[in-house]
Amino acid sequence: MNQDYNSFREFYPAYLAEHSQPSTRRLHFAGLLLAIAVVVYVAVTGRALWLLAAPVVGYGLSWIGHYFFEKNRPATFKHPLYSLMGDLVMFKDMLTGRLR
Repeated sequence: MNQDYNSFREFYPAYLAEHSQPSTRRLHFAGLLLAIAVVVYVAVTGRALWLLAAPVVGYGLSWIGHYFFEKNRPATFKHPLYSLMGDLVMFKDMLTGRLR
């Protein structure tokens, strides 16, 4: 992911290539699901301090996948916005069965 991208459409195939291991994709899915659960919890309870946990669980699980399974550096460091968008699209693709 050392390349510059002109659009998310250009970025996403490279993003998927960096997430080729099913274990990594599952950890990304679980991390995003937990981060969403934290945000919902905050919305329901009003305990805003819990928002600090959302990126910890989201990125923590994702980075474990990159470190242990992909053996690469997360795209978050070089392309933070596209990386977040990639996480959301990959999550949707996994939910809809488009991606295993």
